[in-house]
Amino acid sequence: MFLPAEIIHVLCQFAPAFSRPTYRKAEELIIGAILTPGKRTVTSALRMLGKGQDGDWSKYHHVLNRAKWSGLKVSQILLHLIVATFVGAQDAITIAVDETLERRWGPQIRKRGHWRDSLASSRKMNVTTSGLSWLVFAVVVNVPWTHYAVALPFLSVLLTTPKVSEKLKKRHRTVAQMTGICVSWLRRTLAGREIQLVGDGAYAVIQLGLTCQRYQVNLVAPLRLDARLFEEPMRLLKKKPGRPAGVGARLPNLSIVATSPTTRWQRGQVGWYAGGTATVDWVSGNALWYSTGTDPLPIRWVLVRDPSGEQPIRAFFSTNTVEVPSIIITTFVKRWPLEVTFEDARAHLGVETQRQWSDKAIERTTPALFGLFSLVVLMAHFLYPDGKLPLYRAAWYPKKHATFHDVLAVVRRRIWLHMLFQTAAFLPDPRLLSLSQLEHLLSALSY
Repeated sequence: MFLPAEIIHVLCQFAPAFSRPTYRKAEELIIGAILTPGKRTVTSALRMLGKGQDGDWSKYHHVLNRAKWSGLKVSQILLHLIVATFVGAQDAITIAVDETLERRWGPQIRKRGHWRDSLASSRKMNVTTSGLSWLVFAVVVNVPWTHYAVALPFLSVLLTTPKVSEKLKKRHRTVAQMTGICVSWLRRTLAGREIQLVGDGAYAVIQLGLTCQRYQVNLVAPLRLDARLFEEPMRLLKKKPGRPAGVGARLPNLSIVATSPTTRWQRGQVGWYAGGTATVDWVSGNALWYSTGTDPLPIRWVLVRDPSGEQPIRAFFSTNTVEVPSIIITTFVKRWPLEVTFEDARAHLGVETQRQWSDKAIERTTPALFGLFSLVVLMAHFLYPDGKLPLYRAAWYPKKHATFHDVLAVVRRRIWLHMLFQTAAFLPDPRLLSLSQLEHLLSALSY
């Protein structure tokens, strides 16, 4: 398969994770998945590569359901490649974490459960949907073709409900517990680097904060206004019998602090959504977050207020007790690009359209599609290092910044040019196209 050198450079990084025959098939499936405009099935990828009549098509299914390769090893390679490409050697690595629901039905999917569907639910009504819940980690980076931050997924872990875990006779782990396991893996993989982990309210768990503190990972998440906060315990000059106190006096709830007339608010500019800035009021302090049965967690809390009064007062915390309050607010905002990545992956990469049924294929296919999002961005970066991507403009659609739709289009365009339209050495301007190549292109456009 004839590919641009920039794309080969990205793909060859993953060769050590596979055997030679498996890597060759995996490479073709990746290119086929990029070119496929519809459902991301193995057969669709093969048709897009012109292999619809090949008799060894079943071997490509074996890459997902039989071949021996480690998804964790592939995630490690992808993480190192993202960090080396987009994050400076001395900069902190911001990692967003969130769950997303892959809606799937069928009795053969053993790990399928009923989960809350965030798109169909509201504050007053919860809607559950059958499917697979994925815990996704993504590096939040800045790319040269847009001022929006982009979240590049590198690790996806399948979660199970308590009922499914019991049925499979496996130990059930909550979202926070599974995240803590991944945090230890992140620290081993990114040894010596500063890591910031950003999540929503599901990750505001004391035990997870203690785990992040133990592995020197800074956790930033929302904090409930009625969280039990305490002062540091008093240091006694004379030791008393009994167990020493773990916390000091109880501090007032943040809801009381927010409405108290004695609270001294500070106003300033912070990084905000859509790559812009916003003016907010904040007040901050240090405390011990404690609940019965756990060790106290030292945190830096921040109360944020909208000066116009249109938005409700919110609270955030960081396990880095010396962090600047404005930085905590800006760091939490970096969680939002992961939601955009989920929508782009569904709209352009066919997440939820794959149809694997075996456990191994399911646990490999969806993480591969999320990882494909990062691969496409990496390919586009090496194809256009200056960030000047051609935009898909129209008379009725003036476009200033590239979206993932444009990024995917430029990668597809370069692949098609190298696969089908090769030049002759003595006539570099004309493009040579055989009858079989023309049939391949017309088939790809027609179906």
